Amino acid sequence: MNWRAWRRRWLTEPLYRMGRKAMPSLSATEQEAINAGDVWWDAQLFSGKPDWDALLDLPPVTLTADEQAFIDGPLAQLCSMLNDWQINWKDADLPPDVWAFMKQQGFFGMIIPKEYDGLGFSPFAHSEVVRQLSVRSVTAGVTVMVPNSLGPGELLMQFGTPEQRSYWLPRLARGEEIPCFGLTSPEAGSDAASMTDTGVVCMQDVEGEPTLGIRLNWRKRYITLSPVATVLGLAFKLSDPDGLLGDEKEPGISVALVPTHLPGVVTGRRHLPAGQAFLNGPTEGHDVFVPIDALIGGPEKAGQGWKMLMSALAAGRGISLPSLSAAACVFTAHVSGAYARVRSQFGIPVGRFEGIKERLGQLAANAYVVEAARRCTMAGLQTGLKPAVVSAIMKLHATERMRQSVNDAMDIHAGKAVIDGPSNYLSNLYRAVPVAITVEGANILTRNLIVFGQGAVRAHPYLMREILALNNPDEAAGEDDFDAVLWQHLGHSFKNTLRATGMGWTAGRLGSAPKGAGVAAPLYRAMGRWTSAFALVSEMALVTLGGALKRKEMISARLGDVLSELYLLSAVLKRWRDEGCHEADLPLVHICMQQGFLTIDRRMDEVLSNLPSRPVAWLLRVLVLPPWSRAKAPSDRTTMACADILLEPSTARDRLVGAVWDGHDSSSVEQLERAFQLVVDAQPVLDRIRQGGLHDWRVAHERGAISDAQASMLKAAEEAVATVIEVDDFAFDELARANV
Repeated sequence: MNWRAWRRRWLTEPLYRMGRKAMPSLSATEQEAINAGDVWWDAQLFSGKPDWDALLDLPPVTLTADEQAFIDGPLAQLCSMLNDWQINWKDADLPPDVWAFMKQQGFFGMIIPKEYDGLGFSPFAHSEVVRQLSVRSVTAGVTVMVPNSLGPGELLMQFGTPEQRSYWLPRLARGEEIPCFGLTSPEAGSDAASMTDTGVVCMQDVEGEPTLGIRLNWRKRYITLSPVATVLGLAFKLSDPDGLLGDEKEPGISVALVPTHLPGVVTGRRHLPAGQAFLNGPTEGHDVFVPIDALIGGPEKAGQGWKMLMSALAAGRGISLPSLSAAACVFTAHVSGAYARVRSQFGIPVGRFEGIKERLGQLAANAYVVEAARRCTMAGLQTGLKPAVVSAIMKLHATERMRQSVNDAMDIHAGKAVIDGPSNYLSNLYRAVPVAITVEGANILTRNLIVFGQGAVRAHPYLMREILALNNPDEAAGEDDFDAVLWQHLGHSFKNTLRATGMGWTAGRLGSAPKGAGVAAPLYRAMGRWTSAFALVSEMALVTLGGALKRKEMISARLGDVLSELYLLSAVLKRWRDEGCHEADLPLVHICMQQGFLTIDRRMDEVLSNLPSRPVAWLLRVLVLPPWSRAKAPSDRTTMACADILLEPSTARDRLVGAVWDGHDSSSVEQLERAFQLVVDAQPVLDRIRQGGLHDWRVAHERGAISDAQASMLKAAEEAVATVIEVDDFAFDELARANV
């Protein structure tokens, strides 16, 4: 008996039979979610040895001339039309002229190709519009976001019939139809299998003609744009009891387009999501009949609704909320740095207190890493990929860092951020955070079940092939496939174990860095250390827990955190390279990388402390977490250097937070920016006055220590600061008129 035959008989066959018995059955929902979208850089991270050139050579995202013209023109004009206080506290809606402008300028059809009268924007342009608009008004940002994310437009482009695309897409692009998408119902949120909304295939007379169609009954909630939608994308469970479509009596979850003017459709009522004024509400349908061609993709797509939804979400989830979150992280860093510079206590700017600097350093880090990840993800999307796991990572971690940044900004601003009014530029963003955390997949679910659960199956180099072999109805063919992939997998695992051990024991010094890494070379080597450790620990968790791993949600969540941090840190290194490796930005790079490595180290430690197989956990700890090579937190010096970037004008600050928006001179943010610049310009004069033993510039002016021009500058700075630190107050009748 040769080696191959011996191996097959004594090793492969027993493992194959054990695997078939142990392999848990996947629900149809789980299978479709796992298969949705593409793999990308996540697969490189799961390999344990990522190809850095594949990421770094990906061109940085840029805007076309048409896209830039739209941002400089219609988008800038729309931003100038928005008064967020008026929208949220008085009108509880966007003004009619804003709705008309958005329809006229194509804001609802950004992703629709030009051949269908849409703007045909790239993912990056789509992201830029949402990012800039969200800073002006969350309500406006969400209103534009939804039709361009998970909704009828995206589904029609991917799955619609030519006739459906020709009819609906131009109408959606021109704003003649306002879409919404009904997925969540009271009984079923994340658990789509529990959906009670139904559609029954039947024949019904329509204007005297027998018509094949679907009788729909549904009750949905949390549906953005539902109160004003003219067409509803509806997810429901389809049944065909009379076999009018074929032999399948229960095709399952399907998606149809339902005009909201049809008899039996009930819309128009509103939810109030965390005090935000974007239109969101319930929708119901009672015995609503639609013709069979209302199914997106036609009858051939009956029962494929969940797959369609997951495929559409694989791209949209990586754009909309991450763009809003990136805007929030950059915005809060921008205004907090400026406010901490102009606000004084005990005679010095509060930004000089180390406690404030600690928060500013974190704000700077979040702004850098989330924007880096946004750009990196857009670069992947613009290649045509729909990276499902990366999109889930982005939605989860961008919104979580937004939550942290908004909270830190509130702490720094203190009472300025607590008192509501037109001059408060933070409070509405603070109220909007829970919305971002819960929609498009609640963060708890995404962290515990999706990031690692889906990633391990899809992005692992061998696991999907092994699962397919174990589930093959033809056992002989399945065993052949299993034998081929198993030994490739074992060889890969052996090499990675050696690599992870060597890297762990030397703190990554044995690793390599891509050409041109320069001063960032140690960071690439550390990334090599942690990617190999992640690949090894993931392998052993899968081997020792098998199908039980999906029930060990806390272990899965921690491994997902490691995968997420590795992706975010990859994006940081790419941003550093793409922007030209500026030395002034190194504190930002280092704080992001060191915080990420510390998180990875802690999550690895937590996984190994809770892995049920204790001998395996002890061995892994020796291999990948020796005590002499544990990660360390960023130094206080690094944190304060990042804070200083926010406190002083510089090219590094411009790269991090950009310029404040252009708009009305009365904008509270523009007032802050003006005060910031005046205070910075006045600081040398104030320092000189104090060095002369004086503390009041008026006295210094009277004594001739400063010129008239310098006195005028100091007075302007003082008045600008007084305006900035002022808060709003109201008469009783004014509050009665507001929506309080």
